[in-house]
Amino acid sequence: MFRRGDVFDNPVTGERATIRLGTRETMGERLIVDLELRGTGFGSALHLHPSIRERLTVVNGRVGVSVDGVASVAELGKTIDIAPGVPHRFWNAGVYEAKLRIEIRPANRFEAYKFEAFMRNMIGLAQDGKTNVKGMPNLLQLAITATEFGDVIQFLSPPRFMQKILFPMLAPIARLSGYRSSYNEYVFRSPSQRVESEVKMHVLKRS
Repeated sequence: MFRRGDVFDNPVTGERATIRLGTRETMGERLIVDLELRGTGFGSALHLHPSIRERLTVVNGRVGVSVDGVASVAELGKTIDIAPGVPHRFWNAGVYEAKLRIEIRPANRFEAYKFEAFMRNMIGLAQDGKTNVKGMPNLLQLAITATEFGDVIQFLSPPRFMQKILFPMLAPIARLSGYRSSYNEYVFRSPSQRVESEVKMHVLKRS
């Protein structure tokens, strides 16, 4: 489980996620993450959460946000609430590093742990060089990952109607090719670093 002070680096997108309040401390009721967006233009792919509520707060820099097709630039201190089922994405809209505080409220504990497993898989794939330059896996991997975690997150590219037709056909091919929907080595991989101070959150210790 995510615990306070865990730090996860995505070497492809340049994102760094620091857990401020983990599923371990809340028993899956909440997850609060400080997400550093280091590369200009980099951020999340367009997606939605069927039943998870999300709150984004800009801690540093300027963050581009698209919510239900409406794009804007959020400045320091701006908070955006995203309801379940609403398509959204965010990215660094400034020249320098931006930071978001993301609060996740799953509908239940099972969703919390499953969403955590999804995040760990995506980070692990990126760390092992198995994604494109935007941090997304190839089509075969995406087909079985999206199917496995579709109850907690849904990507909107390819379009959903194409996914419903294409992914069930690709999933058996992906499995025969050695792909898995989730990898234990990623789910249980140690964080990139640990934050020693829970208050100042700046003294780092290598795992």
